[in-house]
Amino acid sequence: MIRIENISKQLSHRILFIEASAALNRGEKVGLVGPNGAGKTTVFRMITGEEQPDEGQVSVDKGVTIGYFNQDVGEMEGRSAVAEVMNGAGPVSVVAAELHALETAMVDPERMDEMDEIIERYGEVQARYEELDGYALDGRAREVLAGLSFTEEMMDGDVGALSGGWKMRVALARILLMRPDVMLLDEPSNHLDLESLIWLEAFLKTYEGALLMTSHDREFMNRIVNKIIEIDSGSLNSYSGDYTFYEGQRALNEKHQLAQFERQQAMLAKEIKFIERFKARASHASQVQSRVKKLDKIERVEPPKRRQAVSFDFLPAPRSGEDVIVIKKVHKKYGSRTIYEDLDFTVRRKERWCIMGINGAGKSTLLKLVTGSTNPDLGTVALGASVKMGYFAQHAMDVLDGESTVLEMLENQFPRAGQPPLRALAGCFGFSGDDVEKRCRVLSGGEKARLVMAIMLFDPPNLLVLDEPTNHLDLDTKEMLIKALSEYEGTMLFVSHDRHFLGALSNRVLELTPDGIHQYGGGYTEYVERTGQEAPGLRS
Repeated sequence: MIRIENISKQLSHRILFIEASAALNRGEKVGLVGPNGAGKTTVFRMITGEEQPDEGQVSVDKGVTIGYFNQDVGEMEGRSAVAEVMNGAGPVSVVAAELHALETAMVDPERMDEMDEIIERYGEVQARYEELDGYALDGRAREVLAGLSFTEEMMDGDVGALSGGWKMRVALARILLMRPDVMLLDEPSNHLDLESLIWLEAFLKTYEGALLMTSHDREFMNRIVNKIIEIDSGSLNSYSGDYTFYEGQRALNEKHQLAQFERQQAMLAKEIKFIERFKARASHASQVQSRVKKLDKIERVEPPKRRQAVSFDFLPAPRSGEDVIVIKKVHKKYGSRTIYEDLDFTVRRKERWCIMGINGAGKSTLLKLVTGSTNPDLGTVALGASVKMGYFAQHAMDVLDGESTVLEMLENQFPRAGQPPLRALAGCFGFSGDDVEKRCRVLSGGEKARLVMAIMLFDPPNLLVLDEPTNHLDLDTKEMLIKALSEYEGTMLFVSHDRHFLGALSNRVLELTPDGIHQYGGGYTEYVERTGQEAPGLRS
């Protein structure tokens, strides 16, 4: 359906692709992977024709329809979320808008003298709407939006009043409703809660078209894709299988390549030693010449490229008392909405609690109560003896000083530390060499998240409170964070929609539901086994 043939592409001074080739065939579900900046979005843009390769070509079979979702959703306002989603389905959305306007006109007392014409036009438009299967489309649009956690009120309200994250869901719903021959989805799992993520997973599994997607959620990727295309140093490498298979195969390939490289290096060293030893002897001249020619003709094996991985190293945290957080009889309301009523909850040393619950259940509110960012209406929230807390919140990235460099931010936070340890810290969190001179305003979301973590962990706390810590992290960085947190000896309280993160790090679950608050010993994996569901909002 789509063929990428011998493409080369350069962006300013950066070479993205060198004679790279790949294909997307009918029915394939493909994960596109590679480090940040490798050119994943450029691949999408070349397929849609928004960009052209410098050399080679990208061809799409005649008549193939393509739906492209990316993070840049553009302006949305003046229509309901349902109308905006249906807009992706073509002419029916225009007819739907006129039908809605005529319905409004029919109950407008100031337009009574036009009523005959309005009713006549309404009949014509309604017939056209039925012809285009509009009523079924409206129902399908609502079904998709409900799957992405929209309430009826949000569906019918002005899309312009929604936050950026919810507008992204509208843009995604538009592509899903369109059901094109090929879907290109650039990070569709961003900004989704766990319930929406699991619904989207089920939707994409039953989608019959071809799919090319990027995602920083390995569990999501594993359950959907049957092929991986990897961008690696200008090449496009294809692997049959899911993300876990690709990881294993890549490691195996690198191991074989290293063994081949080392064997060739040993052989070359032996040959060069012979040439050096006998080059001055006339009796060995022909043998020396023969070996020099042989070396010139040998195709050199390259060593495997070492992937730059962020390495998080925790210094030992001071020991806290046994009771780390004690919450007693807490009540909390926002307006008329009750979040907590008589909440009792205790966290003990070395426990790792993940907080589960649908949107609005009070997950972030609980973290804010613990960190003192908000106060209970009634009851008490107390930290135990010798507790030193580190809090990672989404808004923390917004308060970085845009004009300061990475190094200046660290120096401002730790004026007595001196440059060498701060540069070493920056290096651990992926800011090596000149990267420490980058101003905060030009950092990507992932870089900002890493900088906030570096500041939080330099002088290590013994209680970590984390609100969606992996949202902006790529797969490799997320893996390193999980590895480091696995070795962390303090106490953790966290919210995440990443099932791999939840399963790897939790040993307790606090579930917030409309029926009440439930505590589970054992981590997320045990919670799924006991409840039969991966998220509270999916329970019957």
